[in-house]
Amino acid sequence: MCSNCDYTIHGRHFHYGWNRDNPPAERVAPSSTVFFECHDSSGGQLTAGSTLADVSSLDFGKINPVTGPIFVEGAKPGDALKVTIEEFKPSGFGWTANIPGFGLLADQFKEPALQLWTYDPATMQPAAFGSHGKVPLKPFAGTIGCAPAEPGQHSIVPPRRVGGNLDIRDLSAGTVLYLPVEVAGGLFSVGDTHAAQGDGEVCGTAIESPMNVVLKLDLVKDARLKTPRFTTPGPVTRHLDAKGYEVTTGIGADLMEGARAAVADMIELLAARYNIAPVDAYMLVSTCGDLRISEIVDMPNWVVSFYFPRCVFE
Repeated sequence: MCSNCDYTIHGRHFHYGWNRDNPPAERVAPSSTVFFECHDSSGGQLTAGSTLADVSSLDFGKINPVTGPIFVEGAKPGDALKVTIEEFKPSGFGWTANIPGFGLLADQFKEPALQLWTYDPATMQPAAFGSHGKVPLKPFAGTIGCAPAEPGQHSIVPPRRVGGNLDIRDLSAGTVLYLPVEVAGGLFSVGDTHAAQGDGEVCGTAIESPMNVVLKLDLVKDARLKTPRFTTPGPVTRHLDAKGYEVTTGIGADLMEGARAAVADMIELLAARYNIAPVDAYMLVSTCGDLRISEIVDMPNWVVSFYFPRCVFE
């Protein structure tokens, strides 16, 4: 729990989709600090005892539950919700899965796969991958946002102009996020917590990990934001930079195909060098490898690069 928080939102207050008519779990004043109990993206369907059969039987109607919503007093359409991400309280358990039909290379990896993780929630030392790999950790909330103005139920899966399933690794402790408000009170929710993720989350999952989150919710009146924006407290890749990177590239006229090529080449490199199954390499790079647009002006071809941190295996 959080002794310095103004409110606690227990895990039983969750919902599966965005809806402006969802009743608020709590009404809070601006500048309130709120403790959220958050679920992982499977909503507890995958646990430390799970097997491949559990991946195949996932109920997608129960994916990405988010805790909330929170009605922030005085929030009106046109304002921005200022979210200061103060602290994460990790659980020590996580999972990564290849889910058939999902992910950047779904056409190449058609069978389910599952990696279960344990880590020390106190020290947050890198989590072991196999016998000699270690993935540096950086907790964040994958889904964080407000309710959209459009009536009805909206899927939690795609990100939206009011936030949602952003999967931005740098929404970590110390970051300040600004979200457009489209409905009275904002109706803010958060969940889908991760212990680590690469930029791109290429296999569709990261180290999915239930954990609790402490956030300060405030208002910026008449901000007129079109989409979310955020400010980080400092460098964003210190947990990965120490020993440099292996980098593959994709070059061509289509950024998506370039991204696919860069990731596929990295999987091939890692599988051969470290004698691991390609699907395991695919899940691994999703947790710590970064997709970057290196060049987008030298028509007709653009360059996408994929950075894999050497510290994982060195």
